[in-house]
Amino acid sequence: MKVLLSAYACEAGRGSEPGVGWNIAWELAKEHQVWVLTRPDDGRPAIESYLAENPNSNLHFVYFTLPVIGGFWKLGSIAFVFHYYLWQIQAYFVARKLHREVGFDVAHHVTFVRYSTPSFISLLPIPFIWGTVGGGEMAPKSFWQDFSWRAKVYEILRVLAHRVGELDPFTRITAQRSRVVRVTTEDTAERVRLLGAQQVEVVPETSLPTEEIEQLSRCPMPDPSKLRFISMGRLLHWKGFYLGIRAFAAANLPDAEYWILGDGVEMQNFQRLAQELGVGDRVKFWGNLPRSETLERLGECHVLVHPSLHDSGGWVCLESMAAGRPILCLDLGGPGVQVTKETGIKVLAHTPEQAVKDLAYAMKQLALDPDSRIEMGKTGQQLIQSKYNWERKGKELSELYQRVLNT
Repeated sequence: MKVLLSAYACEAGRGSEPGVGWNIAWELAKEHQVWVLTRPDDGRPAIESYLAENPNSNLHFVYFTLPVIGGFWKLGSIAFVFHYYLWQIQAYFVARKLHREVGFDVAHHVTFVRYSTPSFISLLPIPFIWGTVGGGEMAPKSFWQDFSWRAKVYEILRVLAHRVGELDPFTRITAQRSRVVRVTTEDTAERVRLLGAQQVEVVPETSLPTEEIEQLSRCPMPDPSKLRFISMGRLLHWKGFYLGIRAFAAANLPDAEYWILGDGVEMQNFQRLAQELGVGDRVKFWGNLPRSETLERLGECHVLVHPSLHDSGGWVCLESMAAGRPILCLDLGGPGVQVTKETGIKVLAHTPEQAVKDLAYAMKQLALDPDSRIEMGKTGQQLIQSKYNWERKGKELSELYQRVLNT
């Protein structure tokens, strides 16, 4: 097939959204002719460097950005969203001209993974796939009581931005013209159905490259005599690490430690909380670490704690499962889809008090049952191998395209 991908974020060797764009393109190009619409700003050097060493004649990149004001996206988050919207409009005209020359069989919007902004390539006269898209997840209102005024403003603006996007007639057209909309969670599925989408599938956006899965699978199991929990990510209010700290203090496990990797605006608040709860000497903040050191720290820990309040993806959960670590998370967002009862413990999120109590109980469970930890870790590795690897994702998309064309 001749496949057109729209990937605003696309970069070889990266995770998160750029990794989604790159890995989908790379895997599809193993079987199809693939053209990728993307920006030259960040990803082009890495893409061209990778292709110089690993050429693929099926893979074609079309780089463009807005004329004159192409770099204004660097001015802040509002400018970034505005740039993204205008780039989507430009992508339609680039794609329309390209379609006349190539004659695509299917068009697919890959990144950003954002349901409330339209993809104008949906206007092409060929079958269109939207997503995986996300963003419909929200922090439960009962948890807002713990947020600072700045965090509350962030949450309000985030919700307003999505609701304004839903009012855009082109967002509705995108949903209605999609043969299939792939969404990260049931929360986003509900929003895109309201926009008029007919065929909606809940499919996690995230996966891992085969070589990374193999690398993580060799992560050694640490000494069980000193139990360590670990959280990794940006230290933001909605990542919920404050819930992990409270739960760790409530669990009161002798000799256990809680390591937190990452940096962000909540760093001092989380450090102060640990001191106030009397666990400051057992909660260690590592800050930002290089990738290699991050994996070393993961290898020294037994359980990943990821109490995020509205995470569409949850890459760190996949990485930890690939390393054979059980996951302790809230039953929300992407982690709530990825983690099963065989690979970890999902805690309901009705109120902060209830969530902390249940997280603490789960920590005690995992502390007292090392055999269960090992079994969950092995099952998590099997799940990653069978479902969350990019090679499998590429075959899955090929099957989807064929199904769409056949109908």
